[in-house]
Amino acid sequence: MKKLQVTSYRLKVLTALIFSLLFNKNFAQTSSATGKKPFSLKQCIDYALQNQYSMKNATLGEALAKAKVGEVVAAGLPQINGNVQLSTNDPLRRMFFDPTNPSIALFFPPGYKLPDEKVIAMQNFFQLGNTGDAGLSISQLIFSSSYFIGLQAAKTYQDLASKQTEQTKIQVIEAVTKAYYSVLINEERIILFKKNIAQIDSLLKQTKVMFENGMVENIDVKRIEVSYNNVVTETEKFSNILLLSRALLNYQMSMPLDSEMTLTEKISNLNVETKSIASNQKPNYSNRIEVSLLETQKKLQLLDLKNNRFTYLPTLAAFGNIGEFSQSTKFDYLTSNNLWYGYAMFGLTLNVPIFDGLKQQHKIQESKLNLKVTENNLSNMQLTVDLQIKTAELNLKNSLSALELQKKNIDLAGEVTRVTKAKFQQGVGSSLDVTTSETSLLEAQTNYYNALYDALISKVDYDVANGNIK
Repeated sequence: MKKLQVTSYRLKVLTALIFSLLFNKNFAQTSSATGKKPFSLKQCIDYALQNQYSMKNATLGEALAKAKVGEVVAAGLPQINGNVQLSTNDPLRRMFFDPTNPSIALFFPPGYKLPDEKVIAMQNFFQLGNTGDAGLSISQLIFSSSYFIGLQAAKTYQDLASKQTEQTKIQVIEAVTKAYYSVLINEERIILFKKNIAQIDSLLKQTKVMFENGMVENIDVKRIEVSYNNVVTETEKFSNILLLSRALLNYQMSMPLDSEMTLTEKISNLNVETKSIASNQKPNYSNRIEVSLLETQKKLQLLDLKNNRFTYLPTLAAFGNIGEFSQSTKFDYLTSNNLWYGYAMFGLTLNVPIFDGLKQQHKIQESKLNLKVTENNLSNMQLTVDLQIKTAELNLKNSLSALELQKKNIDLAGEVTRVTKAKFQQGVGSSLDVTTSETSLLEAQTNYYNALYDALISKVDYDVANGNIK
């Protein structure tokens, strides 16, 4: 029975060991297969919006604006300060008298002869040598035009910071999208080049066999071999371009450049076509964040002008001081009980500007000029938006037309190459025709992907120009 239990225990251990080895093997295979983290375009954008340094700075800018609002609000709340002062004077400052002053006789015994001096300095007997003072000072702003306008300006400034963050988001989305498309295009190019290499390599092997059988000349073999080498060279070049485009995508996302990821999007799934391109339609300037930023800046300029004009209004504030005061012959405030006497003072402060040498008038003039500059920038930005939309519209139309043409060219070049190869293999065509058709096909394929990339980028530019990226 004991032997059976030991055998059962060994069987369990062996089973667990085998399961562990299988699990580790499967896990290693899974990890190897998924070493590159998959990223869709949306995931790349989300990652960039969370980690891009310009986005982090924009977020910090919003936090700074919020803190600025709190700072301005705090200026209108009660300001309370406490103060404790303990001092000793040894010796005390003397009292000074003019000997010709008849009141000086009150401080001396009758018949006392005053010294023959221009100024009499005598011991201070009105003050003790040690003083303690503890109190609170309170102030409250009651009316100030600058404060109320400052509140409006602070909130507008916070709105400006929020819009600057929105502008940064749009710029990040645009940059990441273009970099993402660049990687997709170059990946498709590499796939296509590898197919061409396989096809030409197969043709090269067949041609060598035909040459050995005396069906073609050696020059035919060399021509196809040159074509093969050219495609291999192009593949290596675009492989390096793919590495650069991946590095650029990582950079736009603020991801470490040595991080690898697999893009889940496919070129075939991207919708390049635009159902309707609005022509001769008045732009909606409010969709453009640049216009919104200038409009907010204009609000700030108007508030600045208003503040400078209202500076001539008086300001009113309330204040109060309360505390306790003590004097002693010894500095013993921390060791014994002294007599402390309370005091208090309350009042109002009214400040009325009268004349500042026309300083405020010059500030008003500066505010007017700054406002005019902002208005000019706003008008110029609207013209810029008009031009950008028109340019983006024409570029997109041209790109879509070129893409459609290159689609036809690649089909035609592919058909020519297929027929030329068939004729050559049947002995009724030349190797020169084959290499020429292969070159034409490769050129058509390159032109197609260039046109496809241009169309994708033009679509992004069109969306940016119309303010469709949010």
